[in-house]
Amino acid sequence: QVQLVESGGGLVQAGGSLRLSCAASGRTFGSYFMAWFQQAPGKEREFVAGMRWIGSEYYADSVKGRFTISRDNAKNTVYLQMNSLKPEDTAVYYCAAAYRSGVVTTAARYDYWGQGTQVTVSS
Repeated sequence: QVQLVESGGGLVQAGGSLRLSCAASGRTFGSYFMAWFQQAPGKEREFVAGMRWIGSEYYADSVKGRFTISRDNAKNTVYLQMNSLKPEDTAVYYCAAAYRSGVVTTAARYDYWGQGTQVTVSS
């Protein structure tokens, strides 16, 4: 059974930092594009950052220079380091895995999702 389990969300003041973790289990994710999405109330789920287990990283323009995606192959875990947080970053953050080639930024093309973790940034 495939599972993606996020952790690390919480409440932080503007300018602060959080690190999200996504522990993947149930299969080998070496061929998957792994990503983080955010979904604010009343909005669609949007791509934040993504990468393969080996290769380049990709970011939405809104988070470039502030967020960093990384992975620990030994732990089968993907991370999202979020710095210089802004109130507009407030959302539920989801980890996702897509068995696709290339860069996958569309939520509908993902095969597996975590349960989400809430990030709230106060002003």
